[in-house]
Amino acid sequence: MFPRHLLRVAAAVCGTAMVAVTAGCAAEPSPEIAVRSFLIEWQSGRYDEAARYTNGSAGGVAAALEDVHDQLDLAALRLGLGRIEKDGDTATAEFSLQADLGIGDPVWNYTGSMPLERSAQGWAIDWSPSVVHPDLGAGERMAVSYDVPDRGQIFDRSGTPLVGKSKVTAFGVRPSGMDDKEDGVSRLAKLLGEDPDPLLNRVRSAPSEEFQPLVLMRRKDVDKSLLADAKRIPGVQTAEIGMQLNPKAAGALVGEVAGTAEHKVSSRVSGPYQAGDTVGLSGLQSVYQQRLAGTATTKVVSLDEKGDQTDVLKEWPGVESGSLKTTVDAKAQKAAEKSLADTPGRAYLTAVHAPTGEVLAAAGRPNRFDNDGAFTQEYLPGETFTMITAASMLGGDGLKTDGRVPCPQQRKVGDRTFTNPSNGALGGAPDNPYADPDMERNFAFSCATSFASLADKADPEKLARTAADFGVGADWRLSVPTFSGEVDLGADPSKGDLAAVMVGSDGVKVSPLTMALAAGAVADGTWHAPELVAGSDRREHGEEGAALDPAMLKDLRAMMRASVENGSATGVEGSGQDPVYAQTGTAEQNIDGKKVSVQWFVGYQGDVAFAAAAEVDPAVRLMNQHAVDAAGTFLQELPDDFTGKSPGGGAREHSRSEN
Repeated sequence: MFPRHLLRVAAAVCGTAMVAVTAGCAAEPSPEIAVRSFLIEWQSGRYDEAARYTNGSAGGVAAALEDVHDQLDLAALRLGLGRIEKDGDTATAEFSLQADLGIGDPVWNYTGSMPLERSAQGWAIDWSPSVVHPDLGAGERMAVSYDVPDRGQIFDRSGTPLVGKSKVTAFGVRPSGMDDKEDGVSRLAKLLGEDPDPLLNRVRSAPSEEFQPLVLMRRKDVDKSLLADAKRIPGVQTAEIGMQLNPKAAGALVGEVAGTAEHKVSSRVSGPYQAGDTVGLSGLQSVYQQRLAGTATTKVVSLDEKGDQTDVLKEWPGVESGSLKTTVDAKAQKAAEKSLADTPGRAYLTAVHAPTGEVLAAAGRPNRFDNDGAFTQEYLPGETFTMITAASMLGGDGLKTDGRVPCPQQRKVGDRTFTNPSNGALGGAPDNPYADPDMERNFAFSCATSFASLADKADPEKLARTAADFGVGADWRLSVPTFSGEVDLGADPSKGDLAAVMVGSDGVKVSPLTMALAAGAVADGTWHAPELVAGSDRREHGEEGAALDPAMLKDLRAMMRASVENGSATGVEGSGQDPVYAQTGTAEQNIDGKKVSVQWFVGYQGDVAFAAAAEVDPAVRLMNQHAVDAAGTFLQELPDDFTGKSPGGGAREHSRSEN
């Protein structure tokens, strides 16, 4: 007699052995072991072993189970044993199936059923395609199909499309025409420089008679030899389609759309990407990818032997793509882009609607997707910061526009030496050129030495508060990357450090957007947080700041007007009826390891406030030439009646302080 513990081991082996009687094991009286073993082997991918628990052809069953994996492009499969009903020598077993269709696709759960019969050899599953899914008939197989919505449009404030259609060649396959899918898809991927894995996954699960677009290429980049080489691969086909890919304007804001061979998107984009999809890589196209792309309607379908669809086994409705309306004005954007055409190096122009903070234009040179410096570039503001310095000192017993302060070529304040951008000095008015200039004249000609000399009278805390009132360093966010600026005065700044901030040569950084909004605050009397996409941008501390002092504004506007009438911004009048108000400046700084001189023009006309910044060689001594020219071109290119207001009257109510 065997010991008790050895009997237990023998019983366990018989309980997990295959249905056929093996030496030492009687025919299994329960169908559960056959069902459980079949499910375990199927889930583990041991299809030949699973087939041995059925009464079907071993090779045919194994191939059918393996095909399920490829037909659904499964990332994972989980099977569970359900209720078993036994009736003499027959039985029916339920099981649960959980099929993970892969990244970006749903998980399919359903309950299956399999009949069993008992013979002298034991219980065996009565094989047919319905074992895989109850709705599969003889000769049928499964496939996954996708109905992808067209990509949504991005509009300007008046409904003008900002993205144009491009002619695209879609390289793809008709799976039924491929004798060897893996070889054919790999050859196509190599030809186009793509990763074959995402392409092959799409093909394996696709309906065999449907054309599957896999790689998109702009038609201008497709030559006859490439088309010929592709079509030599069995099953490969091409199609000409139109897609909304290229921005008509504001490329850095709108962003880049991937999905073409030139982007190598299969190796650059992680997450729920499938071959043939379009994906936003930058700008609004990236931020609003889900809204603009929508999601595909995914279906698991059954196909007959000819590849024709016979049924829909499961459907997951997708989400239609949506459009996006921005505050950008296509006319202002065109004017901004044209204004930078003649700048020698990197340059930016940003324009906003002063009463609301809505972004009207944001242009950069070079005009590339990755050049978002109109919102993000961190520049020293130079003498344009004297707008804020003057605002902090005007009124009461402080700065007077007619107060006289010398403007020498160079001046030392504390431990720092300040030099005017043009290396020039400034005398009095033409009727008395030997007198010291008044502060309006110093401002008009961007005299750094005169404003630096006021450090003895300046209040650092008030300067910091005024900078905040003009939005420098304000806490807001747009949908795309931005830099709102910063002022670093320290706990107890020296006179030299304070003077450097006052003339924008150190301790303060801004972006062109920051300064356009500051000019808008002068124009409107209140600073407004920016907005680019209505209802989507975060204004964490309210939409606007406190109303600025009307008396201060009156003096500051007079100083900014003098800059245009007879100062460093002379001649920039624009084509509209409203006068132009401005300040110019120049600052030298190191950018990307290179010393550059940044020329500025910051101002407004009517309700349109803007800032232009241009990087030039520090050896260039023509003060603010390129920024001034850009500003003049921008205003000249705007329509005469341009106000920046939304055609639908969407501008928020505002009141302007008296000039």
